[in-house]
Amino acid sequence: MRIAKGLLAVCLALPLVVQAEEIGEVSTVFKWVGPNDKIVVEAFDDPKVEGVTCYLSRAKTGGVKGGLGLAEDRAEASIACRQVGPIRFSGQLKDGEEVFKERTSLVFKTMQVVRFFDQKRNTLVYLVYSDRVIEGSPQNAVTAIPILPWATR
Repeated sequence: MRIAKGLLAVCLALPLVVQAEEIGEVSTVFKWVGPNDKIVVEAFDDPKVEGVTCYLSRAKTGGVKGGLGLAEDRAEASIACRQVGPIRFSGQLKDGEEVFKERTSLVFKTMQVVRFFDQKRNTLVYLVYSDRVIEGSPQNAVTAIPILPWATR
């Protein structure tokens, strides 16, 4: 009973999951019961940098556990961020600042995207990685956007 109360407390203490817009998905493994394993492509805008959209592809585990939200998704992900309009900053940027986070298991594992600013090259750099409470994964992906003037018509 104490374990159940502890897990409930941890779940309630977690921040609300920021939802990305799903762009599409493809099935990778057929499952007889429950949804198939798949790769999902999602888009989200940088909350502090207007004019930047990031596209994230990641594995989503299916089956009965996946359908119930109990499965642990794999750590692999790919990211591509692009300038989609004039770039404007809506606050002070901090290196390593989290711009997106999503749970990839019931409680202990998350996938997150952090932003860095390469001042020398005037470039925004985005890194996606997965971590756990105790041990993360070295698997990651990176993308960069040079800050360029946006052509107006």
